Amino acid sequence: MLGNLFDPKAELFIQEHCRPHWSQAGSMVFITFRTADSIPREVLDRWDWEKREWLQARGHVTSAHWSLIVPTLSERERTDFEREFNRCRENCLDSCHGRCLLKRPQIAQIVANSLLHFNHQRYVLGDFIVMPNHVHLLAVFPTAEAMQQQCDSWLHYTAFRINQSLGEKGKFWQQEPFDHLVRSPDQYEYLRQYIADNPHKARLKSGEYLYRRCVD
Repeated sequence: MLGNLFDPKAELFIQEHCRPHWSQAGSMVFITFRTADSIPREVLDRWDWEKREWLQARGHVTSAHWSLIVPTLSERERTDFEREFNRCRENCLDSCHGRCLLKRPQIAQIVANSLLHFNHQRYVLGDFIVMPNHVHLLAVFPTAEAMQQQCDSWLHYTAFRINQSLGEKGKFWQQEPFDHLVRSPDQYEYLRQYIADNPHKARLKSGEYLYRRCVD
């Protein structure tokens, strides 16, 4: 596999922004970037409320943020939770809301080049796909803190280059990526297949996305 599986007993780094981001040195992480216009703020707020309601209905105290409670659930409950809410998010993204500028090959290539630039130096990059309004990738970082630093670097650099190529200014990405530490070999293979199948699910044609599969 690309790296290690998440170890709940090992040291964990939690970066607090609008929601907690979990990272662990050497562990594989699935990351999703999305453009600023891909999901309305009110939809994200509604999903946060629905996640709290889901947990409360099953007897879990939700005084902490839902993302801190989910890792403490049983394997079955965690799987049910992720299946329900990941599906909502991915279906929304695959509906291709917004301007979908990443559908343009030259814009998608800016993102791909940035992801690959420091591969095997600052991180190890696995499979990735650039979709019209979002990016999925698998990666491993040498330190827990490195994930947030590198994500910030990718977002800032690509936003600058994309705006420069379009002759525009302003916010391009939603600044908080979604990230998920990979917990099992089956989940790792599922995520690889999910990335590969994403264009078909979104009914995209060849040339409307950029896919790269890592050779093990």
